[in-house]
Amino acid sequence: MTPSSGVSAEKAERIPPRARILAVARELFYRDGIRAVGVDAIAEAAGTNKMTLYRHFASKDELVADYLRESARLATAGRDRLEAEHPGDPLAQLRGWLARMAERLANADERGCPLVNAAVELPEKTHPARRVIEEFKTAERAWLVRVCRASGLREPELLADELHLLLEGARVTAQSVGRDGLGERVMRMCDALITAHAEKR
Repeated sequence: MTPSSGVSAEKAERIPPRARILAVARELFYRDGIRAVGVDAIAEAAGTNKMTLYRHFASKDELVADYLRESARLATAGRDRLEAEHPGDPLAQLRGWLARMAERLANADERGCPLVNAAVELPEKTHPARRVIEEFKTAERAWLVRVCRASGLREPELLADELHLLLEGARVTAQSVGRDGLGERVMRMCDALITAHAEKR
């Protein structure tokens, strides 16, 4: 494992090779970019070799797809936790999700959404990761539509698109211009959008 992973060499040896390779790939791909990281670097950082890597992953493309599947799984689990924390309160779920996204914008270690970053790096529609990206983003938007509708907000599909596009743009802004005060500004804009779509009493 890489030093920044926080896992000792002794503990890393107890982690199954596939999980170890995937954990290292996830860290390196997110930090340095998919194109910039080769299988040699991943194998070395995982304390293994290319033969072992290819025994678990048919190709680098398949490793990338699995990395993104894991990223999607973690994001989906985060939404599931919000639903468990705020049962029967979709507006609290929505606001909680937006608050978490805004908090990440302020984190200097964040490089945006791994799936969006991958979509920029991998324009080929035939790449196995493309389906993972498209399925996750479609599901994320569907979740937003569902909680907006359940919250009684007008034009839930439009609001879902507005919030989604705002956050995607904010992630790019954090990397290209800077993140100073960005999370707070994004939350104010999200609140304004939710208020604009609230049913008039």
